[in-house]
Amino acid sequence: MARDPQGALVALNRFGFGARGGSSGDFASAAADPRGFVKAELTRPSAALLEQPSLRPSPEIGKAFFAYRADVRRQRAATKSAQSSPSEPQAQMANGAGSDANDGARRAGASDQMQQGGQVEPPQPGMVRPPEAAGREVPQPVDIVVKTYRAEALARFQRATLAENGFVERLVTFWSNHFCISASKGIAVRILAGAFEREAIRPHVLGRFSDMLLAVEQHPAMLLFLDNQQSLGPASRAGVNRKRGLNENLAREILELHTLGVGGGYTQQDVTSLARIITGWTFAGPDGRLADPGRFAFNVNAHEPGSQTLLGKSYPDTGLSQGQSALKDLGRHPSTAKFIATKLARHFVADDPPPALVARLAQRFVKTDGDLKALALELADADAAWKAPLTKIRTPYDAVIATGRMLARVPEQPVRYLGNLNLLGQPLWSPAGPNGFADTGSVWASPEGLKLRLDLAAQVGARLGDTFEPRELMEVIAGDATSKETRETIARAESRQQAMALLLMSPEFQRR
Repeated sequence: MARDPQGALVALNRFGFGARGGSSGDFASAAADPRGFVKAELTRPSAALLEQPSLRPSPEIGKAFFAYRADVRRQRAATKSAQSSPSEPQAQMANGAGSDANDGARRAGASDQMQQGGQVEPPQPGMVRPPEAAGREVPQPVDIVVKTYRAEALARFQRATLAENGFVERLVTFWSNHFCISASKGIAVRILAGAFEREAIRPHVLGRFSDMLLAVEQHPAMLLFLDNQQSLGPASRAGVNRKRGLNENLAREILELHTLGVGGGYTQQDVTSLARIITGWTFAGPDGRLADPGRFAFNVNAHEPGSQTLLGKSYPDTGLSQGQSALKDLGRHPSTAKFIATKLARHFVADDPPPALVARLAQRFVKTDGDLKALALELADADAAWKAPLTKIRTPYDAVIATGRMLARVPEQPVRYLGNLNLLGQPLWSPAGPNGFADTGSVWASPEGLKLRLDLAAQVGARLGDTFEPRELMEVIAGDATSKETRETIARAESRQQAMALLLMSPEFQRR
């Protein structure tokens, strides 16, 4: 097959994370057969799974977290000073150990969560002295959180850096952002963020959308993030006893952000109905009364009794399966197909995706009952995905990973990567809201955003410019697709350091 350098650039940048340096030969492989290069990853068994001995399943993480938290509380109680300490509820809230509302939810059968408002990166482990607790030392349960979060982050960075093309990893990041949680919610969500992606997203990236939807909504991290463990059926035993009712956060985001989308045909009454349907969806606390600690659990005492009507269909009260049936129907709804097709085309092709491409993807979604591998193949086979110009700007995550791939450097520590993502405004697993990080150029190509990228490119150039020859790296990432303007700009650089910075800011590197 004839060489196609422009097709190679599209294959590597639009569908993947860019070419790897060293002896990988990625650009030559992609140029020989761009579409085949992209689709090859989709045929590899378990391509999306990320399994390492150091990465534990969420129930184990939960048990360790509960044990650590209990130890912290014992230490706090032992050092408590009656003269300077706030009341126990105040101390809990000051130190992120829960709240009265959470405690009530726990007594209704759900575990209380850590409600500490999030920094981008938790404080380092050790003894801290909050202003409210002057005169005593209070240990914070962050050591296990920091270690777990960083181990998960490193595994993700390494996988993305080593992938031959990165199409499957790009799909992982797409779905993880679609079904996002935010580690800034609190340390309980932060410690589970990586496990959430490994357990609820990765196994289904090349499977069925409805299976991913169910795995996501039943994962403890999502239940914590959107407070469903606090939602009690008003007429349930727990709701009557506690005089509390629904929390509609999860139900609303399932309809608005996870399935139908805004304008997808649902009403506020549908939100309320779905919230009733999924009452009792929680996770087991440290006492293990409902299930093994840290696992998803269905608390029948918190579930709203009776049938519910959602989008005109009645769902009888069958307990847990009532919600599972509702999610299955939402997952195959025509509005869901259109919503997912639009987002996928926007992410990979253009901020304003071609309507014909959206329609083609939506049709494939419907015909295959949400087969996500078939959807990815449809995208990779669409001419529109190859002919559209590379006008989208890489997200900070894409740019950081692409830099490591170009330099053929597999990360050994996650701290620098995490810091760069924080600097560029895309902290790992920490969007500002449940709608995830933006996927349009107007956000990432703002004057401030571009200045930050330029500053970071200059830092990389200053640190590594003497180690690499930028003109050779240019051939690695773009080959014959490099524009005349980029070649001349890099050739006129006053130093290798400056040339490296210019390469990192070139359209061949920044655009996808």
